[in-house]
Amino acid sequence: MTLSAPTTASTPPDRTTLASVRNAARVLRVFSRAGQELGITELSRQLGLGKSTVHRLVTTLTAERLLERGSTPGRYRLGLVLYELGSKVTEHVDLHQAALLVLTTLRHETGEMVHVAVLDGLEVVYVERLESHNLLPIFRQVGHRLPAHWTSSGKILLAALPQHELTRRLSGWRPVAQTPWTITDKSRLLTELAVVAKRGWAQNNEEGHLGIVSVGAPIRGRDGKVMAAVSVVGDSARMRTMMRRSTALVVESALVISRRLGYSSPPA
Repeated sequence: MTLSAPTTASTPPDRTTLASVRNAARVLRVFSRAGQELGITELSRQLGLGKSTVHRLVTTLTAERLLERGSTPGRYRLGLVLYELGSKVTEHVDLHQAALLVLTTLRHETGEMVHVAVLDGLEVVYVERLESHNLLPIFRQVGHRLPAHWTSSGKILLAALPQHELTRRLSGWRPVAQTPWTITDKSRLLTELAVVAKRGWAQNNEEGHLGIVSVGAPIRGRDGKVMAAVSVVGDSARMRTMMRRSTALVVESALVISRRLGYSSPPA
């Protein structure tokens, strides 16, 4: 992972940012080459910060494993956590490349909005989105979050979690009903997730927004684990007239994306 080194001149401060966090980010960016090791004095000089400030920043970053001690005393290098985070970014780049053409075809075949989402806690984050000519009164941008249990994508991703992890995440679950059809009972949710895991696709029937229905299927990585979900979202009246076809198309699309990511599906 290559990080660009900053210039010694600092940019004007932004009142919406925290100076300590900004300085911590500047420390990390100084390590511009993989394997580079730097000491407190060098960091202080390059950043234009006092040694005591740099020492506190480095100590905190090391405790969080963003930095680690180098091969000689008093020197530091990038920590493994940064490389782990970098690999996650690469996964999303690969996902974008694998999904875009398939999503375009899926939108054309259904005439509806299509998404790719990933799970963060008990929320889904939409990382890909293609609009259709059938405009919907819902979110309009990549990066939007929704409670996972409201959505077909979220149900797919929750159903793929190991049982102990799902139990942990739902331990303090206190959902609020968004519509009369929102699932708010844990037992009912767990029952539905078990069905979703078995059949390989999920539906959302106006559970997050009145008049909005969706169907989703899992995207798997090379290791076979579910890493994302693809969904078709549309007006309830239109979607219900073509739900069987939309379900078949979204399941097929998810499998194509998975294969483009290196997944080899087991023989039927």
